[in-house]
Amino acid sequence: MSRTVDGSPHASAPVLAAYRYCEAVTGHQARNFAYGIRLLPTEKRHAMSALYAFSRRIDDIGDGALPVEAKRARLNQTRALLDRIRGGVIEDDDTDPVAVALTHAARRFPIPLGGLDELIDGVLKDVAGETYETWDDLKDYCRCVAGAIGRLSLGVFGTVPGARDAARAPEYADTLGLALQLTNILRDVREDASTGRTYLPSDDLAKFGCADAFHTSAVPPGADFTGLVQFEVRRARALFAEGYRLLPMLDRRSGACVAAMAGIYRRLLERIAENPGAVLRGRVSLPGREKAYVALRGLAGLDSRAAVRRGAGGIR
Repeated sequence: MSRTVDGSPHASAPVLAAYRYCEAVTGHQARNFAYGIRLLPTEKRHAMSALYAFSRRIDDIGDGALPVEAKRARLNQTRALLDRIRGGVIEDDDTDPVAVALTHAARRFPIPLGGLDELIDGVLKDVAGETYETWDDLKDYCRCVAGAIGRLSLGVFGTVPGARDAARAPEYADTLGLALQLTNILRDVREDASTGRTYLPSDDLAKFGCADAFHTSAVPPGADFTGLVQFEVRRARALFAEGYRLLPMLDRRSGACVAAMAGIYRRLLERIAENPGAVLRGRVSLPGREKAYVALRGLAGLDSRAAVRRGAGGIR
């Protein structure tokens, strides 16, 4: 394998084809994610697409229609494949394009591939049908399925030389992942209930009279659904505020990518806060023009500068 001046591996024709496959998967299945990574230079965009495609494979096993034991077996096979990727034994002409792309990306960037083991652990919790009594319990799950993605992504982004508090960058990336995941949980509360899944903590559901879950577009009798949503929104806002401390540590285009992805979910969260009942009637989303505006804010560095100002004043 030939190498560039800095010692990183050149992308051969089969590797480039593998990356194109991963980009197609990303563009088709994750529009918000794809929107953000468009702002990255080619090598980072390729690596992020490879990470997404492998993560999507794990999620699809958990969300699929296979019996529980078959899902566990598939997840174990995927973990074994991850071990081969980690060992660098996947050849460029391997028949699995996602494995080819991720192997090359892991050679090019210091990606902490153990985060994908955490994702598998989180999906195994889904397969087992685990529920969560407290926020601390749910937070552990969110760290597996979303915080880990933040830390994996940071391996691609890196931090700028001399960035203040750069040692805390993985912590902030993890926290931003939690913010995005909690927003997802609120958006998908009815869809998850229809498949028998409840992610919001049992303690919170009981506190607001919502223990009977959300199987219809109507609020359960006697439930304070608005109070529940506003409670979780405040929690998510605090996570966003803490996670945004990451932005000033990133280079301009990586920061723009993170600001775009996080900004889309932050605006989605506010839309849910304005009309909590909407999540029981359908999936809340943002129009394309609003996503474009968020991306422009990221490119202009507005969110990074705001994070610096908040940091100077102390985020609570």
